[in-house]
Amino acid sequence: MRWPWTRKSSKDQLVVSWSGKTLAFVRAQEKSDGHFTVLQWGVAHQGADSMDDFVRRLQGMGLKGGVAHIMLRADQYQLLQVEAPPVAPEELRSAARYQIRDMISTHIDDITMDVLRVGDGQNKAANQLFVVAAPTANVREGLDLAETMHWAVSVIDVQETAQRNLQSAMARREGRLDSADAFLMIARDRQAVLTISVNDELYFSRRLDLPEGFMDMAWDSVNAVVAPAVDAYTPVAEYVPDYSVGGAAHGVDYSGASTASAALDDGDKVQRVLDEVRRSIELWGRAWSNMPLAGLRVSAGDRSQELATWLRREMGLTASTMDLATQFAGFEGGDAADRAYCVPLLGVLLRTETRKL
Repeated sequence: MRWPWTRKSSKDQLVVSWSGKTLAFVRAQEKSDGHFTVLQWGVAHQGADSMDDFVRRLQGMGLKGGVAHIMLRADQYQLLQVEAPPVAPEELRSAARYQIRDMISTHIDDITMDVLRVGDGQNKAANQLFVVAAPTANVREGLDLAETMHWAVSVIDVQETAQRNLQSAMARREGRLDSADAFLMIARDRQAVLTISVNDELYFSRRLDLPEGFMDMAWDSVNAVVAPAVDAYTPVAEYVPDYSVGGAAHGVDYSGASTASAALDDGDKVQRVLDEVRRSIELWGRAWSNMPLAGLRVSAGDRSQELATWLRREMGLTASTMDLATQFAGFEGGDAADRAYCVPLLGVLLRTETRKL
């Protein structure tokens, strides 16, 4: 956790997430070259504190006041991919709300939603929409904290688009923005979020449930298993993820709740994660053969390099860690797990959309 106690200025940008009584925050200033200086970042847990005591603790960190962006974590909303209704652009949101009413785990009257075209809205993506459906109660919790902290909330963003912004910035810096770029982020132990973007546009997203203790497992102990040959034909349901229950589209539940899952040893569990990543990459290749994947970036705290090396060896991909040092000076030190939890917030700093959720 990095708290240099510097005085806020009108140029400061604050990005926060508030989920499970845990606040993650990044405060930064944008430089003239489009890069950022991170002034303050950290993770604060409410724990047994009352909300009043917790707020006083946050205020003591110098977080009171100013403009803030809120990022919803993947567990705070559903991301659905659906056929775009044949309506005028200004009617998309209302038409999509009607369309997803039977796909969400919350009553339609109790959600806050927005829509985003898949990719550039052309060719295969022309008739596809991403729909963000967040229980209004989750949005309200963040806004209530913002009111208490005297934050003027500018935008509410979501993790997948924050990841898109990060990977696009890295691709632009490397001169390959027009190539398909994948980003696998593990910000906490139980879920990974995989996104694939091209030319600043999000084309693919998938959430992968992880086995308990995955970040402490020995990944190198798993022997590569060659995936079986597949048919050339891919049903639409295979490459259009169904997030109708809010979890991974075609993921595996490693919670250990079932006897079968509990019986798996660590090697089997790690192999299943590898299989799910491989399957996602294969689905991309089969659905978007005109945009072959240029590489995979990973972010997993202090095991990022190990994860990249493992995936590169087992899958034959060009896999590397997400290099943040150049773009975000000062985002360093502190607890590695906390820093990994704050990484998606950096992507919100790069946001260019003007619409608010």
